[in-house]
Amino acid sequence: MISRRSSSGRRTGDGVDIKRFEEFKVGDEAVYSKTIEEADVVLFARLSGDDYPVHLDEEYARRTRFGRRVAHGMLTASLLSTANARLLQLPGGVSVEQTLRFLRPVFLGDTITARSTVIEILPQSRRLRCRTTCTNQRGELVITGEALEQKDDA
Repeated sequence: MISRRSSSGRRTGDGVDIKRFEEFKVGDEAVYSKTIEEADVVLFARLSGDDYPVHLDEEYARRTRFGRRVAHGMLTASLLSTANARLLQLPGGVSVEQTLRFLRPVFLGDTITARSTVIEILPQSRRLRCRTTCTNQRGELVITGEALEQKDDA
């Protein structure tokens, strides 16, 4: 699921949102949701090299405090990159900084909603400070943090 709530912006002919820096308002946000699946965890382990058994070995994971396999924290956090990009829209921008605090484990089958909300606009540097969160399908906060996003010129 992808959704955006913003104060302004326009669409290109192919349905892509365009938004200039000057159009951003505090409270603008973007949301991206994804269910974490077996393939996601296996591919992330291969991509990152993090093949710790709590992510990949059900028998091992059963003996841990989690009682079952957990998704990589950085896999879950990577969904924030999508939310931040959706917030920036075209012509886009770049992430300058992202803080993360991991609050709860994410299990295979959990549906995670990543949200990026503008909390401060820094006009001199064309940057947006955003509150970033990931919640699970029960509405529990699993990751919280802040992002600093640099908006490209139109």
